[in-house]
Amino acid sequence: MRIAVCDDEEAQRILLTKYLQEWAKQQNILLEVVPFLNAEGFLFCWAEDKAFDLLVLDIEMGEINGMELAMKLREQYADIPILFVTGYESYMAQGYEVSALHYLLKPIHKEKLFQVLDKFQKTKKPEDKLLLQTESGSIFILPSDIWYVEATGHQSVLYTSNRECRIKHSISEVKDLLQDKSCFISSHRSYLVNMQHVSAIVKAELVMDNNVKLPISRGMTKQVNEAFIRVYTG
Repeated sequence: MRIAVCDDEEAQRILLTKYLQEWAKQQNILLEVVPFLNAEGFLFCWAEDKAFDLLVLDIEMGEINGMELAMKLREQYADIPILFVTGYESYMAQGYEVSALHYLLKPIHKEKLFQVLDKFQKTKKPEDKLLLQTESGSIFILPSDIWYVEATGHQSVLYTSNRECRIKHSISEVKDLLQDKSCFISSHRSYLVNMQHVSAIVKAELVMDNNVKLPISRGMTKQVNEAFIRVYTG
């Protein structure tokens, strides 16, 4: 799961991140919290990366406040769930106008936040299966079941825990299909890897849970290491 926290107060960002990570640990959920200092920073990121499951959003901010940011997102037909945090009750009616998930008053109480997150997790859409084409027909597969994908010319081979399957898609096409899944990273031009199934990084190789070793290109070393840390530290 990937949650954005947008608040111009550093202490509040740190506290919310701490609470979110505590909740994720209790729920046994892999979580990445991405902090933003202001609405402008979030919008800049959102233009290129929309892979967020939830936006925890302060209302009283700088040039663009949280409510204005929410309205901009809804104008773009963005259906990202929004949890408002604010010190003022007067914004509550506006929160309903942008279909906010919930509205929490500062100071944030951990128990109330956890209740909202529990409810959100129960109503969250189940993981969508990918529809892929093979030589013998179509298959459906959950992204979480994919360990890695290897390029073979204009097609690819997809690997799971117990099988491999040649698919009629280039590795770039598979990458596009998985662009909203932050756990997938191109460790090498010929490999797209699900970091959730990586047990270690040894020198210039990824070690998968089944001990298969995959190469890491020199230019991707930093990104791969950051992705590995992100997945395993939440």
